[in-house]
Amino acid sequence: MTKLGLLVAGLCLLYAQGVLAGHHSFAAEYDGSATFNVTGVVSKVEWTNPHARFYVDVREPDGTVTTWNMELASPSALVRNGWTSRTLKVGDKVTVEGYPGKIVKTRGNPRSVVTADGRALFAGVGSDPNAPDAPR
Repeated sequence: MTKLGLLVAGLCLLYAQGVLAGHHSFAAEYDGSATFNVTGVVSKVEWTNPHARFYVDVREPDGTVTTWNMELASPSALVRNGWTSRTLKVGDKVTVEGYPGKIVKTRGNPRSVVTADGRALFAGVGSDPNAPDAPR
C-alpha cells in the first residue's frame, strides 16, 4: 500500500472513531427502569439530525408550567414509523409516555405520543430497552 493510501486509511479510522464517540447510548442518558406520562401542549418542534426533538409545556397542579424536552429518533427512523415533519405542530395537545432523563428529569425519551384526536404514534427507537424488537 502506498503512503497516500495509508494516510487516507488512517484519517478514515480517526473520523469513524470521532463519529462513534459522539453518539450517546440510551442507557447513558435515560432511566430505562422508570417511566413518565405527561399531557401538555407542544411548544416547539425540531426536525433535525441526529435526533428530532419536541418540547411540551405541562401545566402542574399548582398552575406553574414545566417544559419537557423530548428526544426522538432520527427523522429517517421516524418516517419509517409513520411520522412526518408536520406530525406534531406547535399548539397540539399530546400525551407522552416514555423514559425520563437520568440527570434532568424533565428530559424524556418518548415511547409513545398520543395526539388530541387519538392518534397513537410509536416513538421508541432501537436502543429503547423495552421496544418490541429490542435484543434480550
